[in-house]
Amino acid sequence: MQYVNGILLVGLGLGVMLSSSGANSPDTTTRNSHLLVANKGDAALGIIDPISREQVAEVQEGGVTGHEVAASPDGRRAYVPIYGNSGVGKPGTNGRNMVVIDIKQRKLVGEVDFGHGVRPHCPVFGPKDGMLYVTTELDKSVTIIDPHTLKIVGSIPTDQPESHMLTISHDGRRGYTANVGPGTVSVLDIEGKKTIAVIPISKETQRISISPDDKLVFTSDQTKPQLAVIDTVTNKVTHWVPLPAPGYGTAATKDGKYLIVAVPKANKVAVVDLGAMKVVHEIDVPSAPQEVLVRPDDQVAYVSCDSSHKVAAISIPDWKVQSLINAGRGTDGMAWAAAE
Repeated sequence: MQYVNGILLVGLGLGVMLSSSGANSPDTTTRNSHLLVANKGDAALGIIDPISREQVAEVQEGGVTGHEVAASPDGRRAYVPIYGNSGVGKPGTNGRNMVVIDIKQRKLVGEVDFGHGVRPHCPVFGPKDGMLYVTTELDKSVTIIDPHTLKIVGSIPTDQPESHMLTISHDGRRGYTANVGPGTVSVLDIEGKKTIAVIPISKETQRISISPDDKLVFTSDQTKPQLAVIDTVTNKVTHWVPLPAPGYGTAATKDGKYLIVAVPKANKVAVVDLGAMKVVHEIDVPSAPQEVLVRPDDQVAYVSCDSSHKVAAISIPDWKVQSLINAGRGTDGMAWAAAE
């Protein structure tokens, strides 16, 4: 143990130290906001106060679990597709609905029924049209939902099975799905509601994200410890970035300089310098890191750690674990519910 300026620093047993909270405290835009976490093992949505760094509530989803969550732009509601009790491509129940949770009241307030089992998984708000786009794996599609009326208003075929995760460009023109079993990425014309390209990656791929300037898309090869970097103009893989082990969830910092990669089998987070296209930092975190979310002020990256029931808060300025937040069982998908 060591004292610095009267503050007791305690080792995590992870090869890291908790950084002091002062330099990376939430700014004024973070106050009254919440970090939302899909606690798969509890079949519940966890609501975390980012200032106290505590899970302040858990809202039950109806007995069957959702893996991912999206927050409405006004920060009032959470949308959780109910996937079922299986893993992607594995036997199990086929979820057919999405629940809507009032974050302030901490209760279910609505539902979308897809009409049949589709294993709905990843919800993403369109940055321009305000519609909610949800991957519907068994239909090989992305379903479009009006979040106000909770009505299905359209769909986009992905032309591939197991379209598990989705990201949408910041200009709202393109969507990209990671198709797990085929090991491909589908490129979607959002306005035209069609697939315009299918990009081969590997025998199996997982998770997907996009750079702030919409020029690059990232997905993780599950057969080798490498990250695929896709050029969105050519729709081709232009770089393979070596990782400590196969990667999973990714998120770019808001300034576009770095990509943060969860590396579950190594219990690490890798930081890729996007200028040099190489890993420049490796950070030890609790077991089975899954998803990465960068806070709007670009000061903290949250990493859900599935089997440890924790969320690691990593300080971006110094790349150190700032705190470990106790969450529920099977922490996975995350969203930021921003205060108005």
